[in-house]
Amino acid sequence: MSKKEKKPAVKLSGSSIKRLLKFLFKDYPVALCVIGICIVTTSIIGILPSVYIKTITGYIQEGLASSFSSVQGKIVNTLIIMVALYAVALISSTVQSQVLARVTQGFLHKMRTRMFAGMQKLPIRYFDTKNDGDIMSHYTNDIDTLRQLISQSLPNLISSGFVIVGVLAVMLYYSIPLMLVVFVGIFFMALVTKKVGGNSAKYFIRQQQSLGTVEGYIEEMMHGQKVVKIFCHEEKAQEDFDKLNEALCSDMTTANKYGNIFMPIIGNIGNMLYVLIAFIGGLMVTSGGFIPNISLENLFSTGNMISALSIPVIASFLGMVKQFTGSVGQVSQQINSVAMALAGSERIFALIDEAPEEDNGDVTLVNCREENGSLVECEERTGIWAWKYPATEEFDSPKLVRVSGDVRFSEVDFEYEEGKPVLHDVSLFAKPGQKIAFVGATGAGKTTITNLINRFYDIADGKIRYDGININRIKKSDLRRSLGIVLQDVNLFTGTVMDNIRYGKLDATDEECIEAAKLANAHSFIMRLPNGYNTMLDGGGSNLSQGQRQLLSIARAAVADPPVMILDEATSSIDTRTESLVQRGMDALMKGRTVFVIAHRLSTVQNSDAIMVLDHGRIIERGSHDDLIAEKGTYYQLYTGAFELE
Repeated sequence: MSKKEKKPAVKLSGSSIKRLLKFLFKDYPVALCVIGICIVTTSIIGILPSVYIKTITGYIQEGLASSFSSVQGKIVNTLIIMVALYAVALISSTVQSQVLARVTQGFLHKMRTRMFAGMQKLPIRYFDTKNDGDIMSHYTNDIDTLRQLISQSLPNLISSGFVIVGVLAVMLYYSIPLMLVVFVGIFFMALVTKKVGGNSAKYFIRQQQSLGTVEGYIEEMMHGQKVVKIFCHEEKAQEDFDKLNEALCSDMTTANKYGNIFMPIIGNIGNMLYVLIAFIGGLMVTSGGFIPNISLENLFSTGNMISALSIPVIASFLGMVKQFTGSVGQVSQQINSVAMALAGSERIFALIDEAPEEDNGDVTLVNCREENGSLVECEERTGIWAWKYPATEEFDSPKLVRVSGDVRFSEVDFEYEEGKPVLHDVSLFAKPGQKIAFVGATGAGKTTITNLINRFYDIADGKIRYDGININRIKKSDLRRSLGIVLQDVNLFTGTVMDNIRYGKLDATDEECIEAAKLANAHSFIMRLPNGYNTMLDGGGSNLSQGQRQLLSIARAAVADPPVMILDEATSSIDTRTESLVQRGMDALMKGRTVFVIAHRLSTVQNSDAIMVLDHGRIIERGSHDDLIAEKGTYYQLYTGAFELE
C-alpha cells in the first residue's frame, strides 16, 4: 500500500444530522411538508383501530346483554368508518412513498454534486495524502447510508414516534395502573437500547470506516496489478488484503451480532409486557372492581376517575401494547442505520468542508488583438495573450501587459512537510522563448520546481515572478491556462481520441485538433486506428501503447497553444526511433515559447539555452551544454557516464 495519511476516527455529533435536515428543508420545503402530513395522517390512522376495538367490543357486549339487532347498525357503521380510514391511509402512504422517492434521489444527486464541486476546488496536496479508493467510498457507501436514512430510517422514526406518543396517550387515558406497568417495560427497553444499541452503533461506524479502507486497498491493487505480477507480489498482496478484510469482517460480525440480538430482546420484552398486562388486566376485570381502574376516561364520562376495568378497555389496551412494542422495535431497528448514516454524513461533510485551494489573485489572462500599436481585449482567440490588471488607484482602467513567458525564481525555499525542506535558495530565470532544462537525481527537486510554477503548491519563502508579476497575484486558473504541461504519467479519459486531444482546449475545432496531432507526429498512428480520430478510448487508453498515449498528451498540450510549456519526462516512454519523430514535433511546439524540460535522457536537453543541475534541492551547476561539459563537473560526469543519477 502507498503511504497515505491515516484517517482520523469519525467523531459523531448531532451537527451532521442538523446539516442534513437543513439541506433537505432548503432543497425540498414543499415536498417535505407533504411527506410530513402523510406520515402524521398514516400514524394517527394507525392508532385508531385499537380505539375502535374498544368501541366494537363494547357494542358486542351490549348485543350480548340485549340483542344484536340493536347494535348491528352501529357495528356496520364503525366498520365502514375503519375501511374509509384505511383507504385514506393507503392513499397517504402511496403519496408519501412516491414523493419520498423523488426527494431521496434528488437529494443524493445534489449531495454528490456538492461533493464533486467541492472536490474540484481542493489543492493537489489533498489528493497526494488521501487514498483514491477511500475518496470513492464517499460517493458510494457513504452516500448509500444517506439513502437509507432519508428513504427508510427518518420516516420510520417519525412515524413510530407519533405512534408511540399517541398510543401512550390513549393508554394513559384508559388506565393509569396498567400504564404504570407499561412504564416498567419502557425502562427495560431503554436500558437495552443504551447497552446493546450503543455497542451496535459503535461497530457499525467502525464497519463504515473499514469498508472505505478495504475499497481503497482494492482500488490501489487494481491500478498496480501489473507491478504486482511483475514482482510476484500476489501472495503479499493477498496477505495484506486478508488483514484488512479480516478487520472489516470482525467489525461487521460484531456490529451485526449486536444488531441481530437487539430486536429479539426488544421483542421479547414486549411479549413479556403483553403477558403481564393481560394477567394484571384479567385480575382487575375478574375482581369485579376490587382492584379498581383509575382512568381519565372515567373522569370525563362520569366525573369519577375510579371504576372497574371493563373487557373492552383491556382488549383495546392489549392491542395498543402490541402496537407500542412494535413501534419501539421499529425505532430500535433504525438505530444501526442512523449510526451508519451519521458516520457517512460526517465523512461526506468532512470532504465538503475541506478547505478549498486558496486563490487571492486579481490578475487574469485575456485574449487580445493589436490596434494602432496597443493591446485591446477581445473574445476571439487571436494567439495574443495579455495579463489584465484590475483598475486600482494607480490605474484608472484595467491595464494590459502582453504575455511573453518571462519566469524568474528568486531565493525560493519550499517544503512539502514542515521541517523537511525540499528546495533551498533556488534562483533561476527563463527569458521569453528560452528552453531551460533540469537534470539531477530522482528527488533532487526537478518536478517540484515545475509544481511551483503552476502553483500546485505555494512556496515557503522567496519570490516567483511571471512577466514581472508575482504569481501569487495571478488567478490560479488563468496562470494554469497559460501553461502547457506534458507529464510523464499520461492520463487519458474515456471518450474518443479527438475528445482527449480537445481536452487541452475545449472549444478547439476538429481541424485544430488534427493540426496539433500532426505537430506531435501522432496523426499517422491515429489514422491507423479502427475509427481514426473517432476511436473510443477506455481504461485510461489501455488499447494504446505507452508511446502512443504520450503522443496524444503532447498533442493535447499543442492544441492549447500556451506561451509557456513544461515537459516532465515527456519522451521517457517513447522508443529511440519514435523519439526522433516526436522531437521534431516538440521542437516545432517549443518554437517561440518559454519551455521547462525535465529529462533523464541528457541527449534531449543538449540544445537547451540553460541546463540546471540539481542536487538535494539546490542548483549546483548551470549553463549551456557546452559550458557544462567544459567545466567537467557533475553534468560532465553524468553525460559521460562517470556516475549515474542516484
